[in-house]
Amino acid sequence: MKRKVTKAIFPVAGLGTRFLPATKSVPKEIMTLVDRPLIQYAIDEARAAGIKEFIFVTSRGKSALEDYFDQAPDLENSLRKAGKDELLKTLKETSMDSGAIAYIRQHRPLGLGHAVWCARRLVGNEPFAVILPDDVIAAEKPCLQQMVEAYEETGGSMVATMEVSPEKTSSYGVLDVASQTGDVVTVKGMVEKPAAGTAPSNLAVIGRYILSPKIMQNLNRIEKGAGGELQLTDAIAREMDEGRDVFGYRFDGKRYDCGSKAGYLQAMVAFALEREDLRDEFGAYLTEIMALRTTAR
Repeated sequence: MKRKVTKAIFPVAGLGTRFLPATKSVPKEIMTLVDRPLIQYAIDEARAAGIKEFIFVTSRGKSALEDYFDQAPDLENSLRKAGKDELLKTLKETSMDSGAIAYIRQHRPLGLGHAVWCARRLVGNEPFAVILPDDVIAAEKPCLQQMVEAYEETGGSMVATMEVSPEKTSSYGVLDVASQTGDVVTVKGMVEKPAAGTAPSNLAVIGRYILSPKIMQNLNRIEKGAGGELQLTDAIAREMDEGRDVFGYRFDGKRYDCGSKAGYLQAMVAFALEREDLRDEFGAYLTEIMALRTTAR
């Protein structure tokens, strides 16, 4: 019998150097899309998928991230006295119940696989999800919820996947596809950041995973891979080597790479235009700016 996925790992130990100097004092995951931090989008997606236990793999300098999920009694009292009930409700949604959230330190930056491995004792012998907050996915039904529903039919391990242009495959883990049924792809191999022209497909692995607990054993045994880091992709590939099922799920939604400046700005514009309180004024401003740029040419 397949066990329900109720635990999720959030690897948030990275230094966010692409966003310096902002990330000198503010964790990248606290940077906002409109008025919500990146990490809040990840948490909301996990909650929608039925996740009950949230495991953060952090590093030194991430105390602001921990504080974000704590209660803020003074601020709550101030909002309550001012009758700002909607803001109070929004604020309470950011708090996590005692015992629902745990923090584990990754002391050395040894890759995504190592970050996941750091949470092995909290995962135990249960399937678990991994969510990379840098990958923000706008979808009518949250991406991880789509995957959990598919996983209930397939079991095994599952990764989110999407098509990328052939020249970009060297920036991703890439699937070697055996077959496809609907949105579910049966995988026979995975390659991390293949050299140009060698990728087995253009289906890239995106930052959502549902993994068998055996992945932790694989991470114990594999050697460092691409970039001298412990690659999660290599541990998943070992599942296939040992005859266990791995699937790709072609999710319905739009992914934004908020680990890059261009992707972050694209997401900012897209999410702002989805807001009823912003779309008219902000949309008019964008139209004006683009008209000025066209005239200037």
